Amino acid sequence: MYVIFGASGNVGRAAATALRHAGHDVRAVVRDPAQRETFTRIGCETVHGDLDDESSLHRALDGAHAVQMLCPLPHRDPDPASAMHRMIGTAARALRAHPHLHVVALSDYGAERDEGTGITMLFHELEAVFKESVPRLTLLRSAEHMHNWARVLPVALATGRLPSLHHPVDRRFPTVAAQDVGVLAAQLLSEARDDDGVRIVSIEGPSRYDANDVARAFSEATGRDIAALALPRSEWTATLLRSGLGTNHAKLITDLYDAQNAGRIDVDPRTERRFGTTSLNDALAASTRTVDA
Repeated sequence: MYVIFGASGNVGRAAATALRHAGHDVRAVVRDPAQRETFTRIGCETVHGDLDDESSLHRALDGAHAVQMLCPLPHRDPDPASAMHRMIGTAARALRAHPHLHVVALSDYGAERDEGTGITMLFHELEAVFKESVPRLTLLRSAEHMHNWARVLPVALATGRLPSLHHPVDRRFPTVAAQDVGVLAAQLLSEARDDDGVRIVSIEGPSRYDANDVARAFSEATGRDIAALALPRSEWTATLLRSGLGTNHAKLITDLYDAQNAGRIDVDPRTERRFGTTSLNDALAASTRTVDA
């Protein structure tokens, strides 16, 4: 039995689908009962699980031999870092009680760094805690997800300008489609792990892109003229707060992009490297259809 935490997210859904297509038994862990139909339709068992409820994690892990673990940043929490610290601890305690499991834990580019990377620092903590708690661990570090740009598409459509925290707008950065991350996660889960130890795999897309490429992809998908705009650093925090984020969450993001723009977040060359097949244009065209819907 393969257990997928965070099944309702883009990566989790792709992983569950890929495993089912390969004929494997899959248990999708969801928080919202309304999400169950998506997974029962493709033949998954579905269970309720909450990373703040350790007993629910043990129930989800019962009978499993491999698990994909995601500890997401809780966007609605006023102190998302503290909330994620708690979830990491809860997940680690549950996994420690199931030492036979092969765990594929989702992480980020830059997680090897121990300071000054904002949100990515939380994945550094996740990796450190899981390394001590999980005997048979695969860390899957992904580049920034392409679909994240859909968050600013409404602004781009309204103004013709795509605000970017990537500076300058012609600096290329690694990015990847969530679908490709999920497919690789499924592959890593299904590869037999009889040995204890830590394996680290990094994934990004087939090419690197810049913010200008993102604007052009949205222009092509929407038929509208859109140009990239480097949002001034002095406006980042106020813009993020206006978008509905809390102060602590905004600080995690500004620290992240300061590190990105300084070249401190990139692939760790010591890891195994994999490359997705989905282009930026294809990923953003799909995101555009979702926004339209």
